This record gives sequence, C-alpha cells and structure tokens, in this order.
Amino acid sequence: MELRPYQKAAVEAVYTHLRTKDNNPCVVIPTGGGKTPVLATIVSDAIQKWDGRVMIVSHVKELLEQATDKIKTIYQDADVGIFSSGLKSWETDHKCIVAGIQSVYKHAEKLGHFDLIIVDEAHLIPVQGEGMYRKFLADMKEINPILRVIGLTATPYRMSTGTICSDENILNEICYEIGIRELMDDGYLSKIVSKSTKSEIDLSSVHIKGGEFIESEAEAIMAQQDVIVPAINEVCNLTKDRKSVLIFCCGVKHAEKVVNRLRELDYSAELILGDTLPGFREQHIEDFKSGKLKFLVNVGVLTTGFDAPNVDCVVLFRPTMSPGLYYQMVGRGFRLHPEKKDCLILDFGNNIVRHGPIDRIEPKAKRSKGEGPLGKVCPECQEVVLLSSSICPACGHNFMPKPKKTKIEKKPSQAAILSGEVNIEELEVKNVRYTVHQKRDAPPDWPRTVKVDYEVGLFLTVTEWLCPEHTGYAKRKFLNWWREHASGCELPVDAKDCVWLCNEGAVDMPTHIKVKTVSGQKYPEIVGYIYPEKEPFDPNEEIPF
Repeated sequence: MELRPYQKAAVEAVYTHLRTKDNNPCVVIPTGGGKTPVLATIVSDAIQKWDGRVMIVSHVKELLEQATDKIKTIYQDADVGIFSSGLKSWETDHKCIVAGIQSVYKHAEKLGHFDLIIVDEAHLIPVQGEGMYRKFLADMKEINPILRVIGLTATPYRMSTGTICSDENILNEICYEIGIRELMDDGYLSKIVSKSTKSEIDLSSVHIKGGEFIESEAEAIMAQQDVIVPAINEVCNLTKDRKSVLIFCCGVKHAEKVVNRLRELDYSAELILGDTLPGFREQHIEDFKSGKLKFLVNVGVLTTGFDAPNVDCVVLFRPTMSPGLYYQMVGRGFRLHPEKKDCLILDFGNNIVRHGPIDRIEPKAKRSKGEGPLGKVCPECQEVVLLSSSICPACGHNFMPKPKKTKIEKKPSQAAILSGEVNIEELEVKNVRYTVHQKRDAPPDWPRTVKVDYEVGLFLTVTEWLCPEHTGYAKRKFLNWWREHASGCELPVDAKDCVWLCNEGAVDMPTHIKVKTVSGQKYPEIVGYIYPEKEPFDPNEEIPF
C-alpha cells in the first residue's frame, strides 16, 4: 500500500522524534485523512526492522477492527492478536496486540513487555487524574521503563484542559500536524459546505455545567414538537438531492421523535443508541452505507470510529460547548466518496457560530458569559463564515461598507475591467508556518512549492505560495520574495531546503501583512509586508538581478 505524501511525512516525523528526543510524540491528521495507514506502517517497521513488540490501544471496537485489517493489508505476514472483550478475543502471545482500553487496563502483567504503545484517538487520554489510560500506561512502564508512547488524533485538545501535549502529560509534543483545509484543497478530503438554518432554536435558558450544556435541559428544548416539526421539514427540503444524512440528537426521547417525524413523511430512517443490540446496529449501518437507508439518527455513538464515506449531509440537532465533539460530528462527512461532490452541514445547535469554521477550531480559554460569537451568516448565500471575514469565500459578498466611488477618467490605454469591490486590510502576524507542498498525483519530477501560512488571528490564516523549483515569472517572484525576507541568506536549492532554512530562522517574520480581497474572487492576496525598522515591502516589485 502506497502512502500519501503527508502520511509518509508523518511516519518520518515520528521516527525522527523517537531518535532525537526522549519524550512521547503525537501525530495530528484530520478525520478521514488516513491515520490508520500511518499507524500500520509504524507497526510493520517496528516489528520487521527493529524486532520490537507493539500494542495499539483504543476505546472503540470499530477502530480495533480497522487497525487490525489495515496492518494485515500493509504487513501481510503480521503476527497480530486482539485483546478485546467487545470482540470476544483475549490473545496475548503476539508481536502486535490490538487492544481495547476497557479490556486491558487492569491486565498489564498478563500482556507482558512492549517496546511501543500507539494510542489511537489519543485526545481521550486524560491530562489530569487517573483514568484507564493513565493507569495502564503507568503499569506498562513498570514492566519496561524505556517504553515509548505515540499518540494519533484528529483533535489534540480536550474541552476542559486544552492541549493534550505538555511536559506533564503522557504525550509531550506534536511531531507532525496537517490541517483540514490543506487536505481538502489537495483532494484528499471531501469539501464541506454549511448553510444557516431558518429554524431558530433559543438555547439561552440552557445552563452549562462542567463546561458543557446540561443534556436534559437541551433535550427538553430540542424535543419540543413545535421545534422538531419545522426543523425536520427544513432538513427534508434541503436534502432532496442528498443520499446519506447522518443526524446527531440530544437524547433518546429527542432522537425517537426525530425518527418518528421522518417516518411520518415517508422517509427511511433508523435510530442507533448506546444500548442498540449489535445485530440491529450493524444492520442499520450496513443499510445506510449501501444506500437503502437515507436518514441515520443517533445519540452520541456515531462520532469517533464511525466510517461511512457516503455521508453527504450531517445534521446537528445537538448543541455542544466542546470543540472536539463539534469536530467529531462534522468530521463524519470528511471522507471522499465517488457519488458525492461535497458534504452539507445543517447546524440547528448554533455550533458553527459558537466555535467558528471547522478548519480553524482550537482549544480556547473559558469564555465569559457575555462574549460574542465566533462566526456570522452571509446574507447572500447563508454560508457561515468567520466573524472577522470581510469577504464571503462562497459567494464574494462584501461585509465591509462600500468605499466612496471616485470618478476615473478613461484613457485609450486603460483596458482593465474591475470585477468587484476591493478591500485592503493591514493584519498583525502572530506566527508563520512553512511546509513543502506536492501536487496530488503529480509525477516525481514535478516542481514542488512552499506553502507559507501567516496566522493573523485566533482562527484566521492567510496563505501564500512560493515556487523555488519553477521557472519564469514564478521563479523570479520567489527570488524577489527571498531577497526581501531572507536578509542576504544564500538561495535554497529546492522547496525542502527552503522550508528548512525558513524554520532555522533564515527569514524575517513581518509584524504585519497587507491583504487584498476582491469581491467574487475566492482567495485573498498579500500585497505588502511590514517589518520593524524596515521600509514596507511590495511583493510585486521586480527583482534587480
């Protein structure tokens, strides 16, 4: 099995970390981006190249099965056993053990010595207190004091405590991370679209306890008949061209009413709960994946580990204060499928406005009661966008007041036609990231580019592309950029060398960038950089050599 470029980079980052550092790394790859092939490759190498013994730990039965199948696909002669009560298997005498944490956390001695433990969905490791993961890993370290732990997750944070990686935690550092937007742009994840719903549900009376909405109070509001009927009617209307709709509800009574309303309208709908018998659960999922069932309704059980690439609409009837849960619910629509062009998100719980766009969420400090939302609705197309957006990325709507128009005298030489309103903003740069980018399915000798991400706000990134391996205008533009940013440093030989030099401090980071947005154009353009004690720089200035 051939790994994708970013999966190869993740594997290499893990090996580099294990060789050069004595702590435990974490790999962050979005839901649907393929963490399991990374996991399977590491297992294969650890056993075949280094004669090690490896354990994979997770809390979801489906993930255990996926990991076992993927390991056997990549490593056909793999000596793999399963230790899981849910799968009715308690094997211990294998080079690789795939285990459910609920089954093994009291049985470290029975399992014996391991060199490496990989935790899938590592955000579930508590950063405080005891818990199954911490107890088990502590017991395993008693057996092997030099045991190394690797974490894999799509969401490296917890609602109450922030990031899962720190010096005090089991996982100490993120060694590799790739974002949702990048994988979507490269065609590895499905496009996500969101629309504002007309059914407005007032949740202001719902109290928050332990950092989350009180479930019973939220359900009492969401399950009201005068809420369900218009909401379901709207869902049915907006999903006429959708085939596989996954619905998240607040509670059992709420979910039952949703299913009943869908059936009253003659739609095929089934319900999966925590206590749904395995046979019925598997049949419902199979019918949903095969297209026999259009609506699959659940209460908190089809988040982590549920793999249905055909999902082309996710309905959020469940409000949450957790960015992780919000991500996991929406993430069910990330996977590619030949019969879908994108995945529609219908959010009746105001989660998108509460947390911001899905590719920009991150752990944040506890918000005050009166603090405003992170998103807003475009009045033209109902796309939910960042609160700070001046231009809607979906339709080009300009949120900013239109500038006063001045009469421009036409001259015969002026042939340009303005396609929309222009807005230039000066944005403060918080951080800059440099990564090598390889076009998907490109031949090995295809020129690579350097992706430069300027973090200009908590949830906002502006990107520009550098072309050190190209020729012509693109190369001249890069040379000009390097002359200004690198302060006399020698030119890099290729994109990889460029990223290395940038990360080693060869380039100056601007304090601010000037960003131009044009109504109707999809992407903003950087038109200037501002440095401390430097003259403002124009990126379009011609290089003198």
